[in-house]
Amino acid sequence: MAGGTAISGARAGLIALLSPAYLWLTAAIFLPLSAMLFFSLVTELPFGGAEWAFTLENYRAFFETPTYATLLWKSVRLGLIVTVVCLLVGFPCAYVLAKAIRGRAREALFLLVILPFWSNSLVRIFSWAIVLRGNGVLDLGLNALLPFEVDVSLMFTTHAIVIGLVHSYLPYVILTSYLALQAIDDNLIDAARSMGAGKPTILWRLVLPLSLPGLVAGAVLIFVPVVGAFMEPRILGGRVGTYYGTVIEDQFVAVYNWPLGAALSFILLAVVLFILAVASPMLKRAQA
Repeated sequence: MAGGTAISGARAGLIALLSPAYLWLTAAIFLPLSAMLFFSLVTELPFGGAEWAFTLENYRAFFETPTYATLLWKSVRLGLIVTVVCLLVGFPCAYVLAKAIRGRAREALFLLVILPFWSNSLVRIFSWAIVLRGNGVLDLGLNALLPFEVDVSLMFTTHAIVIGLVHSYLPYVILTSYLALQAIDDNLIDAARSMGAGKPTILWRLVLPLSLPGLVAGAVLIFVPVVGAFMEPRILGGRVGTYYGTVIEDQFVAVYNWPLGAALSFILLAVVLFILAVASPMLKRAQA
């Protein structure tokens, strides 16, 4: 009897501790999503006495307009490119931080890694605009160092968009990979080395499989927001920066067609969840 009372008390205490977090998630995530779902199913916003009715026309517009599907695929491809670049650049950085550097040098590099989180996103994007534009910092610097004239104008190109997005989201994969690499016991690496395994073998057969959960977490944290990104494509891409995210932003900000914007947003959410669901079994097999 006393044991049951203790278990009930512990359960009540656990519920009391978790309730604020779940209430916050309900208020911050589920309520806005519910409101957006409602907006996607109406003809007009139910504000100011406007007449409205439930409809599926907003979702039908996506399937009847090929441009939306084209832009969605363009955004998915951009998300894949940025994710792959971040993984290729971020994993070596994380490995150096976790296994090759100690002391104050590691602290200094960590500071550089998280520095983008401390600056406003618009500041970062416009900084890259100053660097990448014609006659910008990159152009002037190369012409000052090289004996011949070069014209490096990456502004308003897909390359500029990728550079801006990689700069914004690279810390995610570095931090998640670093945590996974830190969990690898150095004795395992030393044992593999003592048995004659070379550096490539240790990397491919030991380090990468054990750090795969961190890589997967970083990839998800990058891919999901990049698919819906609109600021970097809008500012750094110019005319080539029209993506699915910029179209959604236009519906809310420029056209004021919230029902269509909400429907396009939920279609994007469904596509991203579908991609993650399809990739999940393959990732689990890779980690096995």
